[in-house]
Amino acid sequence: MTYDVVVIGAGPAGMAAAVTSAQAGCRVALLDAAPRPGGQYWRHRADADGREHHDWSTFTRLRAGLARVDHHHDAAVWFVEPGFAVHTRNGVVEGRRLVIATGAHDRVVPFPGWDLPGVVTAGGAQALLKGQGVRFAQRVVVAGTGPFLLPVATSLAAAGSTVVGVYEANDPAAYLRHLSSVPGALGKLTEAAGYGAALLRHRIPYRPRTAVVAAHGTDQLTGVTVARVDDGGVVAGTGYEVECDGLAVGFGFVPQLELAVALGCETRLDADGNLVVAVDAAQATSVPDVYAAGEVTGVGGAALALVEGQLAGAAVAGTFGHRTPWSTGRLSRLLLRRRTLRRFASVLAAVHPVPAGWPQWCRDDTLLCRCEEVPVGRVRQAGRDGSVIDGRGAKLMTRTGMGWCQGRMCGYATACLTAHEAGRTVTGADLAAYAGRPIAQPIPLGELAGDD
Repeated sequence: MTYDVVVIGAGPAGMAAAVTSAQAGCRVALLDAAPRPGGQYWRHRADADGREHHDWSTFTRLRAGLARVDHHHDAAVWFVEPGFAVHTRNGVVEGRRLVIATGAHDRVVPFPGWDLPGVVTAGGAQALLKGQGVRFAQRVVVAGTGPFLLPVATSLAAAGSTVVGVYEANDPAAYLRHLSSVPGALGKLTEAAGYGAALLRHRIPYRPRTAVVAAHGTDQLTGVTVARVDDGGVVAGTGYEVECDGLAVGFGFVPQLELAVALGCETRLDADGNLVVAVDAAQATSVPDVYAAGEVTGVGGAALALVEGQLAGAAVAGTFGHRTPWSTGRLSRLLLRRRTLRRFASVLAAVHPVPAGWPQWCRDDTLLCRCEEVPVGRVRQAGRDGSVIDGRGAKLMTRTGMGWCQGRMCGYATACLTAHEAGRTVTGADLAAYAGRPIAQPIPLGELAGDD
């Protein structure tokens, strides 16, 4: 069977796109690697009742709408042929239109000790808690930058962990400068105030302009060094140590672009320093019949992903001559909401940048690429002797990004470090060197050989 629409990714954007196009009359397949829909935002256990999630009613409504959709779970997509034959771990699904809604993963930068057992990404800590009900540690530090640190900290505390501190590398007071320029910003601050109240209830200290600059231990994390940082992310003073057996760290998110890049979709450099898929007003990419929605077009949160998914689903249905399932007025409201949420996303990027001074936190022996065990000093030396001048050169000459994760963890940091050593800003080409992966997901050679 050839579907009208194949949607890749069952997070907020993918679910919204699939349900919208199905309601308009399209035959839709929704492909996702997880056993249940919801993506990272609504990741849940089989018996979840929604008490641990925001906007659960929207999820349950979308999940009910999947009755009109062929939902293929446990179907990680590892390749898409032009045309579109979509190769998954469970076989090949063919479609006439494609919507890419693959989401994002944690963005991290290295520091001494970040490879110790007990150090996880903020998203990893949240995924363990939502998906399996597992607290990854008992005495936890949450660090990095961005509003995502707040739900991670409060969720861990509610589950029984002792959160000894949230260390935010930037100053959230900067939001006050943007209240008048972004409609709805006050509502976001009200949400943040709710998290602030939860921090107080659990007696969790919140330290702005403070970063974890080193982790300590031998076979297991035993503590971290935290220090004040200035506007440029440069450490001020020697810092102090905090005892902990768990560190959840994250500096925002990186869009998962493998499939879009492999198909030839144009990309652009976004305000938060990420490479993202370029789309038009209808969420269409530069490749005919390929659409994108959600974090792949720019990290902006679940609310924006839902809006973009609906717009993409309606646009795809329109190419088959189906009428949109909404009124003209609702469409106008969706377009306005997309503009507003994108403006707020630009505010998030301005308030919570990755600290520019993070390379100074790293010693030469700090691991940069954990899979291939490439230290920071090797990339620095390659930059000094002129053998590496860009992200692609760093990948080829130092093997960063050539291991199991294929640069998902180290690609952003390596591209930035390479540009830093060359005395310039990071470019889209630097980041693209770590975004292009012909095989989008790890797959056993036996499965690859057995594919038609």
